[in-house]
Amino acid sequence: MAKPYELDDLDRKILALLMENAKRPYTDLAAKLFVSGGTIHVRMNKLIAAGIVKGQTLEVDHTKLGYDVTAFLGVYLKSSGEYAPAAEYLQSIQEIVSAHYTTGVYSIFLKVVCRDTDHLRRVLQRIQQYEGIQRTETFISLEESINRPVQVISPDELADLLND
Repeated sequence: MAKPYELDDLDRKILALLMENAKRPYTDLAAKLFVSGGTIHVRMNKLIAAGIVKGQTLEVDHTKLGYDVTAFLGVYLKSSGEYAPAAEYLQSIQEIVSAHYTTGVYSIFLKVVCRDTDHLRRVLQRIQQYEGIQRTETFISLEESINRPVQVISPDELADLLND
């Protein structure tokens, strides 16, 4: 079995800077971290190959696209054996932006983004029509106050890097 990739200090600093601003050019990272651009490129390829970096995404403010309602749904399944087929069914509903198989009260916890409450009602109907779902509980978000990646370096180290 292959040994898992072990992050070193340089890897963590590269990740921290890119999580703060994914558009930062490798040459800027290299200058800030006192290494060559080639070193950054090689490290990023290793992080991608190890599955630590899974891709690059574009963060969009969904409210500016007219999706003003964010809701969380606790989904109760009829049985744990329903998880895989339920997850496959839920995958087809584009308003579901994340789904988690959980311990505790709910079998699945969903994050749903909709244009308005009427749109949310229609999405709830689609979710609840799946035979393996016993019931759902809905929580409408009034405001998101924190949305950040896991930090790989201390806040002080990040501040130092950003201030250089």
